[in-house]
Order: sequence, then C-alpha cells, then structure tokens
Amino acid sequence: MIIFRYLIGEVFRAQLAVFVILTTIIISQRFVKILADASEGEIPGQLVLSIVALKLPQLAVIILPLSAFLGILVAYGRIYADSEMTVLHATGVSEWYVTRLTLLLSVMMALLAASVTLYFSPWATEREYQLLERAESDAGLFSLVPGRFQHTSNEKAVIFVQEVSRSGNQLAKVFVAQTVEKDGGSQQAVVYASGGAVYEDPETGAQLMTLEQGRRYAGDGQSPAYEVIEFDRYQIQIREQEVEQRRRKLSSLSTPALLKESGSEAIAEWHWRIAIPLSIPILTLIAVPLSRVNPRQGKFGRLLPALLLYLGYYALLIIARSALEDGKIPPQLGMWWLHAAGLTLGTVLILRNREGAQKIRAWVAGR
Repeated sequence: MIIFRYLIGEVFRAQLAVFVILTTIIISQRFVKILADASEGEIPGQLVLSIVALKLPQLAVIILPLSAFLGILVAYGRIYADSEMTVLHATGVSEWYVTRLTLLLSVMMALLAASVTLYFSPWATEREYQLLERAESDAGLFSLVPGRFQHTSNEKAVIFVQEVSRSGNQLAKVFVAQTVEKDGGSQQAVVYASGGAVYEDPETGAQLMTLEQGRRYAGDGQSPAYEVIEFDRYQIQIREQEVEQRRRKLSSLSTPALLKESGSEAIAEWHWRIAIPLSIPILTLIAVPLSRVNPRQGKFGRLLPALLLYLGYYALLIIARSALEDGKIPPQLGMWWLHAAGLTLGTVLILRNREGAQKIRAWVAGR
C-alpha cells in the first residue's frame, strides 16, 4: 500500500504540474488574442473573461492526454534516474505491477476526459456561440463612439455623434445620413438633432434610435429641390432583429444531439470525442516502458523521442478525423484501427521486458 500511494502520488503530481503549466501557457496566448479582438471592437470588453473561461474545457480536451503522457515520463524518469525503481524491482515490484497502477490512474483520467469531451466542451462551445451572438446583436446598441462616423449594424445609415453619455444610450448633437426608399426609388436624407437616445424594442427586438429637436433634409440627388422637415421626435431603426444566429459547428452539439446526426462530419466528431479518453490508457501503455532510463541518461533521457511519438499519434488522430469527414474511411472502421495500432505498440513495448512478458502471460492464463 505504501508503494502504491508513492507511485500514484508521484505520477499524479507530475501530471497535475504538466497540466497547470500547459494550461497557463495556452490560455495566456488565447487571452492575448481575445484582448486584441476586444481592443478592435470585435468582442465587448465585458465578455473577455467569460470567453476565456469557456475556452478552458476546449483546451482541456487537448491538454489532458498530453499531461497524462508527459506526467508518466517525468515521474518514472526521475524514479529510474535516482535508481529508486531498481530498488523497487529488487523488493519484488515488477514493471507489470507499475503498469497496472498507472493504468488505474489513467482510467480515472480517461473518465474525467470523457466528461469533458462528451459534456462540458460541447456546452462551453455552445455557450460561447450564444455570447458572441448576443454581442453581435448588441453591436448597434450602446456602441456609438463620440467624434467618429459609424455605420449602423444594418448598413442603412451613417451616424456621427458629438457626445455620448457614460451609460452609452443618451446622445447629443447627432448627425445621420441615410438612404430611404420612396415611391419606387431611393432618396438621400440627412438628419441633424440636438439630442437623442438608443434603446431596444422589447417586443420585436429591433434596435432603435430616437432623435429630438432637429431637422431632416431629403432629396433624390438629381433635383435641386430638397424637402426640409423640422421635428420634435424622429426615429431610426438601427437593427432589424434581436439575434443573428451563427452557423453552428458540430462541436457545439450535445452528445445526444450529435448521435442523432447521420452525416460523415457528425460521425467524425463522435469518433473524435471518444478518441480523447480512449487515448489516455493507450498512451499509458506506451509511456511506462518509454520512461525506463539509465541513471546516466537523466530523468529526461527519453522525453524527446517519446514526445515525437505522441505528436505522431495525435497527428494520425487528426488525419483520421479529416478522412472520416471526407468519407475516405468507412464509418464502421472509424478510428478504431488507430486505437488498435496504439494498443499493439504499447503491448509490444511492455513485452520487450522479459519479466513483464511473463507476468502478462500468467495473467492471461489466469494464474
């Protein structure tokens, strides 16, 4: 039990450290990109932290298998480099016992990864779509910048506002140029008002601008005659609909909804979601024998070739997903051939150790 807790604790701490480091690096890069989008006005500033938080489940899908793989290599590499594993082997702890312990931890991580890929990641993706849709819907509302000519969201008018209140909905000294349809033709209109406000119609979702105390000049651009109207109140529609729904990706569909889809892209998405948790035990079988190093090599002696092997495996998963989407791989075959290849490789690496092979044969024989 002491050895069990020691080995599990070492691997878990290493995996947790790798996960935190990789998450911090990647989320920092995403945060910088999201901040850049916010500074350009593509994303409202108040949504930055929400979008970053919603990126975490999507990133966990990528980071969990890698952290599990690297954590095993780092933890057992240190134990081998410090000759601790030699002492454990001398006391009767076989490599197959170490593999079984590590597989137990990897199964728990696979269950965690399954919950992320099958539930949390699709939910977070859908929620991100909803936030961005709402941001696009509100783009014409409370977003007027003083001293700048701006198009309305429906591209039907150009607005210039000299002053905007802190709340963003009260305007002063407003200039509007718009094209309106009249008698089967178009008419150019210019409106100037001393003040105004913007708001959203609660019934239709349309976004409106109401101007007060101003004048409207209208003409067809061909005749020198212009129509001049003084008004106390004048209304302009900024946006027609409340929310313009984005085209959803399959990654945002819940797993039950995804299983109802029959297209090749849906099949590829389903195989991708289950490939992530399945890859963790497979990578464990590969990582345990690869972590065996000589003390002279150091604990990172085989880290580079192992990492290249992981990248190759992950690249094959991406290629298989793309081939499934294009219909080049039968849906019945899916990615199972790749999982079988990884499982075979892990088994071969373990069987290279004679003692491990004897233990496996005895286990298969039920002895």
